[in-house]
Amino acid sequence: MKESILNVLLYLFEHYIYDHPELVQDPDTLQNNLIQAGFSPAEVSKAFDWLETLAQDRPQSATNTLQGPMRLFAEAELDRFDVEARGFLMFLEQRGVISAEQRELVIDRAMALDQDEIALDDLKWVVLMVLFNQPGSEAAFAWMESQIFIDDPEPVH
Repeated sequence: MKESILNVLLYLFEHYIYDHPELVQDPDTLQNNLIQAGFSPAEVSKAFDWLETLAQDRPQSATNTLQGPMRLFAEAELDRFDVEARGFLMFLEQRGVISAEQRELVIDRAMALDQDEIALDDLKWVVLMVLFNQPGSEAAFAWMESQIFIDDPEPVH
């Protein structure tokens, strides 16, 4: 099994956040369950660190400013985010799904995945996890969730 932080996070999100949210309150049991599911202790630990940083880095407000400055990606971000993923981030912000602060949090959490490339599908999951962790973002979370799980998502253009 090719392990990554994202694989652990996706497994955690799909199997525990939705199906067994009560287990999320017991991190030791949850970590043991993830290890028993076949994930390495190192990857599980990295995933929990990722989630802890996400919980600490909540933006102060989720206000969307549609006429803000343009975001320029750093060279390291350009190397990791493909064109489709960068375009999707811009689309989400322009549509008011995420705020500029949330966009920065998404970029930070995606960069923390230790992946060589952040493809669109991976980015969608990161956005979903960030929105799940943001109070007041329930409608944006529901919209993003529909974009991941429906067969024919809304076009980006």
